[in-house]
Amino acid sequence: MNDSLPPNESPAPAETTPAASPTPPLAKPRQEAWRNPWIGVAVVALGLAGWQWVETRIKLSDTQQELAKRLADADSLSKETRGVAKQSQEEVGRLQAKLGALEAKLAESQNQQAALENLYQDLARNRDEAALAEIEQSVTLAAQQLQLAGNVQGAILALQAADARLSRSERPQFTALRKTINRDLEKLRAAPYVDVSGMNLRLENIIVATDTLALAFDERPKPEKEAKEAAPDGTPATSFWQRLGLDLWSEVKGLVRIQRFDRPEPALLSPSQSFFLRENLKLRLLNARLALLSRDQWTFRSELKMSQAWLERYFNTNDKSVQTAIASVKQLAGTEIVIELPLLSDSLNALKTLKLAKERK
Repeated sequence: MNDSLPPNESPAPAETTPAASPTPPLAKPRQEAWRNPWIGVAVVALGLAGWQWVETRIKLSDTQQELAKRLADADSLSKETRGVAKQSQEEVGRLQAKLGALEAKLAESQNQQAALENLYQDLARNRDEAALAEIEQSVTLAAQQLQLAGNVQGAILALQAADARLSRSERPQFTALRKTINRDLEKLRAAPYVDVSGMNLRLENIIVATDTLALAFDERPKPEKEAKEAAPDGTPATSFWQRLGLDLWSEVKGLVRIQRFDRPEPALLSPSQSFFLRENLKLRLLNARLALLSRDQWTFRSELKMSQAWLERYFNTNDKSVQTAIASVKQLAGTEIVIELPLLSDSLNALKTLKLAKERK
């Protein structure tokens, strides 16, 4: 504190001035108190504290202004951010709406795809079932043709239709069935062939021709044709009297008939007997037809032999139609109609196995 006093000042005048009034008792401690160096330190400290406080206030004010400015900027930025966020939210809402629409369309598309797949599977299953039913019908028809009628050709055609249907389907599960059907086809092609339809048609023709066949007792000698020779110049070769004699001789010959029989005399039949003879012959031939269709070899052959005997005994064997009928009956009687035909059990079993496999699925 002494260093801070001006140089011209000194505390001496207080000691050299005798006329000064006496100092009160408390003044001296006060002066001593001011002269205390700690008071200066305290004042300096207070000054520094004040200056620090002022500077702090100034800095705080600047900081507040900067903070206010920044808060204003942040507020404006926040407003912009809120605007952008609102726009983003609106955009997100629109996108979510579009996404929802897309998801709905996707779900609808998936449902349609699932429905189409189910429909396709149903169609494929129905197509396979229809193809399998068609093939089964053809194979069953072939088996019936073999068992009931012995019609090998009809069975071959039925199996060929089944094989063609299998070739159009191109399903892997039908491969084994097609191989089995082809094996049965080869067996049928190698089997002996009996033309049942042709034999049936020949019997039908004989039955139809029975009503027009000539009977043996109706046979008459053929009239002699006398050729009249003419002269080169166109005049008759014989005279009137010669022609008259020839005509008389032909009339006389017509009154007498000489006939040679190499067989017993044909039976004379009344019209009713002739009718029943033809009807009984038709019945014999019809029985032969039924025996042919039922593969009854013994009945077929016996009926035809009886029919042949009746034709040779009661009908005119010199007539061409009778000769044709006898030849046809004889040829048919010598035909074997009972043959060992292959069975279609392999194809039928393959069909059953395939149907069972589909039912399990």
